[in-house]
Amino acid sequence: MSTQHRHSHRTRSRHLLAAGALAATLLGQLLTGTTATAAPEKPGRISWKPCTAPDGTAGFECATLKVPVDHAKPKGATIALALNRHRATDPARRIGPLLVNPGGPGGSGVDFAFGAPSSLSPALLARFDIIGFDPRGVSRSHPVMCDWDLVVRQDPLLYPGSARDFTALRAANRALGKDCRARSGPLFEHMDTGQVVQDMDAIRAALGERRISYYGVSYGTAIGQQYAARYPQRVRALALDSNMDHSLDRSAFQRTEAVAMEEVYGQFADWCARTPACELYGRDARALFDSLYRRAEAGELELPGGIELKPQDVQLTVFGFLYDPVSWFQLADLLSDIDDPGEDTARRLAAFGEPAPYPFPAVMCQDYAFGVPAYNTLVREKKALARYAPVTRLSPLGWTAMTGCQNWPAKVTNPPRPLKVDGTPPILLTNSRFDPATPHDWAANAARQIGREAVLLTYDGAGHGDYWLSPCARSAIDTYLLTLKTPRPGTHCPALWPTEPAPEERKGALVNPLPDLIGTPRY
Repeated sequence: MSTQHRHSHRTRSRHLLAAGALAATLLGQLLTGTTATAAPEKPGRISWKPCTAPDGTAGFECATLKVPVDHAKPKGATIALALNRHRATDPARRIGPLLVNPGGPGGSGVDFAFGAPSSLSPALLARFDIIGFDPRGVSRSHPVMCDWDLVVRQDPLLYPGSARDFTALRAANRALGKDCRARSGPLFEHMDTGQVVQDMDAIRAALGERRISYYGVSYGTAIGQQYAARYPQRVRALALDSNMDHSLDRSAFQRTEAVAMEEVYGQFADWCARTPACELYGRDARALFDSLYRRAEAGELELPGGIELKPQDVQLTVFGFLYDPVSWFQLADLLSDIDDPGEDTARRLAAFGEPAPYPFPAVMCQDYAFGVPAYNTLVREKKALARYAPVTRLSPLGWTAMTGCQNWPAKVTNPPRPLKVDGTPPILLTNSRFDPATPHDWAANAARQIGREAVLLTYDGAGHGDYWLSPCARSAIDTYLLTLKTPRPGTHCPALWPTEPAPEERKGALVNPLPDLIGTPRY
């Protein structure tokens, strides 16, 4: 982030904590610059120049590529996409480019590629040029900009408790969206994934490649899925990790998200029950969540200093820790503290911050039909979700994605629809069985839509981003990208559960980049 936005981000975190709004982790430094960036080039050409990663690591090349703001008007206004490249370390055996995206929407592919030497396997680094790109509206690629005060005003309205609150939410969303559009220009109207897919094909053409390989995680799978549907003959390999499902209507989206959080929290509770090192060992973690939620509903959950926690604060705090079981020790400690807070509890919660939500809604509100006709519909939806998820009630990620889109001043330009893929090589999809952000049902449904070209591998554990959760899944992804050999249909990788807090990282172990790149909650 720029210095100004880092400051506003911290200010907002303090403001929201005072109001009782909690979150999971700080968003990564998406707007960090590099020491050298090429000037924008003409469409269809890339001029690479040496550059260094934000941490000072050398050996990268950076460039920009002009693409149309609206691909329906190829001769119209353009923006410059930021690109970077880590060349194959074994050039004699180079396969070609591997484009990468870490999700979000809002994660920086450029930062993902900068981190590739520590987050991707040596085998992939040897055989592929790792190509990162910041999608349109993200980080270095003409970022969507908004007035932070309007974001702060919108936040407490995302869980409306009355028809008046719902009206206020719609007005706040409208005002925020109009401000974003005024600050970001015409690009604001063209942020949907269909436009990103065409950008990615422009990158392929500018690289001079007939076909590309691609690894996308979380929202990055939506880009890969829709690329396969639009450009099947231009795919060499697609590895899609923790999958989106773009066929879902509003209710199905909310239901599957709510069930996913309920199931993952259930796994956390069961893990605590059998793990002596868990702070909640010997206690019923499901009953504890229910107690905290009910106390928050009654206005009886407070931290020292008179900070009142709302029900959504309990949900959101828990949700962020469900992405990786390694953090479950910390979650157990924090829930115990909230239940019986000490003077240090507020400081510990503040440390987790509030992830910046933009350009998240600019993409989601153009990709999904989340409109709710009236407050009573929202009430019925929330009651239905509580029946599917009696402990956790709903998914704060799914819920705020929906409520943040009410009366958003941009059309749904890439509406939900089943995937139609024909003519690609085999496509590998992987998903955790218990994923809080992208439910396993989404991956199974996407695989069914893709059809015979799809092979789904299931990691039987919990978390988000199989490549860093499961050595078994990582090996299958690497093998597929390198050789195009998929695992057998129906393959499962065994679950892995932590047994002690903060285990020391093994020398040479890969670093999971997702917390820094996309924050949580995000796709």
